[in-house]
Amino acid sequence: MIKDTLKKLFEYKKLTRAEAKEMLINIAADKYNGSHVVAFLSVYMMRPISVDELSGFRDALLELCRKIDLSEFDAIDIVGTGGDGKNTFNISTLSSIVVAGAGYKVTKHGNYGVSSSCGSSNVMEYLGYKFTNEEDVLKRQTDKAGICFLHAPLFHPAMKAVAPYRKELGLKTFFNMLGPLVNPSFPKSQLLGVYSLELARLYQYLFQDTDKNYAIIHSLDGYDEISLTGDYKTITNQGEQLVSPEDLGFTRINQEDIFGGDTVPEAAKIFTDILAGKGSDAQNSAIFANAATAINCMDKTKTIQEAIQLAKESLLSGKANKVLKTLIEIQ
Repeated sequence: MIKDTLKKLFEYKKLTRAEAKEMLINIAADKYNGSHVVAFLSVYMMRPISVDELSGFRDALLELCRKIDLSEFDAIDIVGTGGDGKNTFNISTLSSIVVAGAGYKVTKHGNYGVSSSCGSSNVMEYLGYKFTNEEDVLKRQTDKAGICFLHAPLFHPAMKAVAPYRKELGLKTFFNMLGPLVNPSFPKSQLLGVYSLELARLYQYLFQDTDKNYAIIHSLDGYDEISLTGDYKTITNQGEQLVSPEDLGFTRINQEDIFGGDTVPEAAKIFTDILAGKGSDAQNSAIFANAATAINCMDKTKTIQEAIQLAKESLLSGKANKVLKTLIEIQ
């Protein structure tokens, strides 16, 4: 009974991993009414989620998801949790395209924006990309363009079931935390941006039990990506460190330099201008920093400075722009 579960949660008790899994499976099956689902989501806006709860929710989504086999590609997922409220331009999406332009494979898991005006799925759809869960199409895209986009609702019935409530709430829920954990293609590497150090620790705990190459990043001023507006923490398989923009050879930038626009058309214009070589130095630098960290995460033969050069060459030579054009042609 969901009422019993809600009562337990309202008494400040936590769910076991098995209870959390069962709850999400039932939500996906539409067993509860909307008021109960919103009440359940709201609990985790008021208190931190536990490792067991997050693990249980992840277990449910992975059990229910439509899995896709892209294992022939040694791919990376580059994703931010969202929910940082900063409304930056689509740094992780552009970084993904730049990484593909540098010759690496990317299987990007994404969704519509919740706390910003435009998530990766919003802008890709606006630009003419058609979301699919057909394996042969996604394999062709990854092979020919170097990247494919896995739109979460097409693979996760639970995400589809709660999408209307998330949209109505317009606030970050624990589904922001789950998105990066449930890429249905199970890529071997992942660059993951998070909006808090507390969440970084949660992911670190979960990733330690996997064989994934990972880099978890958090800008100390609250961004779920390398913003270059200040120092950032990076946690990888090798350990953790505090990095400044100057350490990478970049100058610090201002928050307004990486603003993402108020509408999807505005965000898409920023996106295409950057790929066309019309990005500002600040915009380009943010992409280089994130793309290079992703390359460094998946390719240990490259130093971060070598990875930055690869990212610069990908964007400034037009290779990244060609990736997007190729990708949209393969439907």
